[in-house]
Amino acid sequence: MTPPDASDTPRPDRWNNLDRPPLNEPALRRALVREGGLWTSLDVIATTGSTNSDLAGRGDSAPEGAVLVAEEQTKGRGRLDRTWSAPARSGLFFSVLLKPGEGVPAERWGWLPLLTGVAVAAGLSRAAGVDTALKWPNDLLVTVDGEERKAGGILAERVGDGVVVGVGLNVSLRADELPVPAAGSLALAGAVSTDRDTLLRAVLRSIEQWYGEWREADGDPASCRLQEAYAAGCATLGRTVRAELPGGHVLTGEAVAVDGDGRLVIGTAEGVQQPVGAGDIVHLRAAGDE
Repeated sequence: MTPPDASDTPRPDRWNNLDRPPLNEPALRRALVREGGLWTSLDVIATTGSTNSDLAGRGDSAPEGAVLVAEEQTKGRGRLDRTWSAPARSGLFFSVLLKPGEGVPAERWGWLPLLTGVAVAAGLSRAAGVDTALKWPNDLLVTVDGEERKAGGILAERVGDGVVVGVGLNVSLRADELPVPAAGSLALAGAVSTDRDTLLRAVLRSIEQWYGEWREADGDPASCRLQEAYAAGCATLGRTVRAELPGGHVLTGEAVAVDGDGRLVIGTAEGVQQPVGAGDIVHLRAAGDE
């Protein structure tokens, strides 16, 4: 547990749940906001509807590297406008503003949510000792009692000359707090640490590393090994899936690859390999099952 900073004025309810202490905003800033680094500001707020909406609302006035963290999100959004909610201080709910600039072609910006997934998984592996798998395109999966569960999600939104990327991650949720049976948390997956300060530092440092390498490669996912890393951690590949596509179309087949544009390639029974750029993916069979 990270102690409160001496300069931090406590709210009356700041320590009302000792199992879920508040984030230490001053310490996080000291650790992450530095000259020459990606992160230029870091703010922690008690509660908000959506950190993505709040950060997007700042528009072009916010510099690249702005980080907004909420102790509680009441109107968190996932893909397809699905809601994401959890008890206060039970998870990590944050958004970051990235501005790849002219050096990265706009058509490669679609890799940002996939990059974030790779980075989050790497950070959690180091800090929590939990293997986090990636479900294309934006879910974070953990294993609880031998079952694959969704513990988090990623949502990227284009805003002006940048992209706001939001992450929601269940950290300390207990079984009786899960919103649906298919959900999970780091605690239920056996994490060696659920200290949110430690986890947030590890995840943001991992995003900074991967984003820097991707930008240096002009957004080429192959040359910076992002495409390879995503494929290695993607639980969707090698499985039979059902893709529920925009317009009500449905495609069923084996997920065989993630292509250079970040699209999921599905091999159909007719022998056609169909790239899918958007849609809801349902895992029908585990990889390797007959």
